[in-house]
Amino acid sequence: MKQEQFLHVLTKEEAETIFHRHIALAPVGEEAVRLEQCAGRVLSRDIVAPVDVPYFNRSNVDGFAVVASDTFGVDEENPAELTLTGEHISPGMVPQEEVQPGIATDIATGAIVPKGANSVVMVEDTDCREDALYVYRPVVPGENISFAGQDIMQGETILREGQSLSSRETGVLAALGCAEVWCYRKPRVAIISTGDELIPPGQPMEEGKVYDSNSRIVADAVRENGGEPHFLGICRDDQVEIETTLGRALAYDIIILSGGTSKGAGDLCYRVIERIGKPGILVHGVALRPGKPLCLGAVGQKPVIILPGFPTSATVTFQEFVQPLIRTMAGLSPEERHTIPARAAVRFNSRKGQLEYVLVHVVRGREGYSAYPIGKGSGSMTTFSQADGFLKIPTNQEMLAKDGIVEVHLLSRGLRLADVTFIGSHCLGLDYLVSCLKRAGFQGKIINVGSTAGLQAARRGEADIAGFHLLDERTGEYNRPFLKPGEGLALIRGYVRRQGIVHRPGDDLPQPLTFERLIEVAAKEGKLVLINRNRGSGTRILFDMCLRSCAQAISIPFDKLTESLRGYDTEAKSHNAVAASIALRKADWGLAIETVAYDYQLAFAFMQDEHYDFVVPEAKLSQPAVQQFCALLRSETAHAGLTRLGFQVPSDMGTVIPVA
Repeated sequence: MKQEQFLHVLTKEEAETIFHRHIALAPVGEEAVRLEQCAGRVLSRDIVAPVDVPYFNRSNVDGFAVVASDTFGVDEENPAELTLTGEHISPGMVPQEEVQPGIATDIATGAIVPKGANSVVMVEDTDCREDALYVYRPVVPGENISFAGQDIMQGETILREGQSLSSRETGVLAALGCAEVWCYRKPRVAIISTGDELIPPGQPMEEGKVYDSNSRIVADAVRENGGEPHFLGICRDDQVEIETTLGRALAYDIIILSGGTSKGAGDLCYRVIERIGKPGILVHGVALRPGKPLCLGAVGQKPVIILPGFPTSATVTFQEFVQPLIRTMAGLSPEERHTIPARAAVRFNSRKGQLEYVLVHVVRGREGYSAYPIGKGSGSMTTFSQADGFLKIPTNQEMLAKDGIVEVHLLSRGLRLADVTFIGSHCLGLDYLVSCLKRAGFQGKIINVGSTAGLQAARRGEADIAGFHLLDERTGEYNRPFLKPGEGLALIRGYVRRQGIVHRPGDDLPQPLTFERLIEVAAKEGKLVLINRNRGSGTRILFDMCLRSCAQAISIPFDKLTESLRGYDTEAKSHNAVAASIALRKADWGLAIETVAYDYQLAFAFMQDEHYDFVVPEAKLSQPAVQQFCALLRSETAHAGLTRLGFQVPSDMGTVIPVA
């Protein structure tokens, strides 16, 4: 089947204008909803109070209904003596006796204030002796009484059209006696996943398959924005199957397909939509990154959206195009998106001609907020769950400069920063320690940027704690040589990791396996593929240091040796990523810590021990979360857990190491 290119890539604004011109951009209707089912619904009509609330003059305390003037001038030494009527008024009772001057009636909280009384004296300010009541504190007219209509007056507009109903509003409706109210009908949204590679969660994984996650993301996002999701299943890349399912989908208010946008031979969705009704596809390609393959169409005035297949692309385009549509059709106002200014922690590169959305972590430093990119690509599942917000790079810009001020659009209304932010090198041991912190009541955030960038973040005060393992080539010592006395950083002893060569067991690698022998064979034969670590990471520094030694030993320039190594420029941001690449046969070998080799059932050839320590800005040592982390490092729990994971735990873990 012939592959086609994007018909005409439009700007976001152009795409919205064309799309909105062809669809019914209004609430889909209204329905009467029982009060017990109102929570989360949206009012389609104003609520006018049919009764006063309270409906009668109501006592706010336990005490005695009196005429206020009978208590004027009283005190502990000169109480007023009143005669009790003998009646006790409880909630729900209608008083039978009128209160006259010199008379008092026993009354409970919430009961009707009897005729003639204009205040209620609290029981603790009185004393009863047979039929007489002694009052020791004066009251003024109206004291301790809620008068009829004081809260809500009959005829008052209490709730307005477009109000989303929470427990607060449903409580008001119940107080007004409303058994049902008119609400906007939830737009019914048909959701279809497409692709031969998709299988539903719960089925055994197969070679070349992926679990369908987009339908779950979309369905829950629809529900969060006032819609009613209906998943119609997974369609294979078969025109008849897609056309049949789309025919069923026409019974719904909105149709959302996931996948089938990128013009591959198996992507048939947009062709089928062109067949089933007019106007068909309106937009095919939007100048967004991620999200360029987005398709927008209509059948009659019914919106049809084909989201890109990659999760981040699908989520970005849903938020920008579909979420506002659903909220409008559900009668909801647009969602407010709050922004904050932040410093760009790194240079953000972009592609000119596309509006780019970059998901970011936000951390607080000495000079305000800083934004770190979450560089996992549009295929990442975890990007949105880890992000605090996103920034936009305009279509006419190719980059945002490091240290420049950017505007971060927050993904939630209030930015709740973690109790402690770790910026630095990735480690499974740190993952374990952060889980322990959470059980102790402290929320931690980990931003994996490598040892060097982590140390820089600590110097700027952005990292509360930076995990790092930097080897000084001159002294052969880890970490301490990189800190200077008086720069305001404290070095905390961590644990020891075993670094080495990771490869698939049984592969034809030179034996005995040493780094020098492996480099010699890999460079000479050009068959073995390396997966390297990212620049600035401690493992990359170790790798390049050992590689320079090899280059000197065989009298080859370092640059020439790196050119002869397949995969030298292919970088992974974590030890797990190295091991996963090898296990999935994308690479043959790499440097990583021993624990990930065992997790992925790979072979490991030991090279050397390394110290994974922590650096903390001295100004942050007093923070409760940092103190808890240091205490955790010294605990038996951490010692046992890290040992179980395969790390070596020194006796001084968690103590401050002098910097000299």
